[in-house]
Amino acid sequence: MPRNFMEDIVNHLLPSVLEKYDHICTCDKCIKDIKALTLNNLPPLYVVSEKGKAFAKSNELDRQFQINVIQKIVAAIELVQKNVRHNL
Repeated sequence: MPRNFMEDIVNHLLPSVLEKYDHICTCDKCIKDIKALTLNNLPPLYVVSEKGKAFAKSNELDRQFQINVIQKIVAAIELVQKNVRHNL
């Protein structure tokens, strides 16, 4: 079954990025919005085998790759926090 490995990467990096922010909502709805916005602004990275997963993981180690993903996460956090879809 094809899997978007980019989702794993976002899930891995998101907690460390969120730690750098004070006073932001980390409820389930906001976290899901942040993940969805981030993934919609990154190219998918589908894998179907362990070999493909290993290749994708090697990309994750690339510093510029991580910086690009973190930039998209930060942009999503800022957008969600300016447009919270629930009462605080």
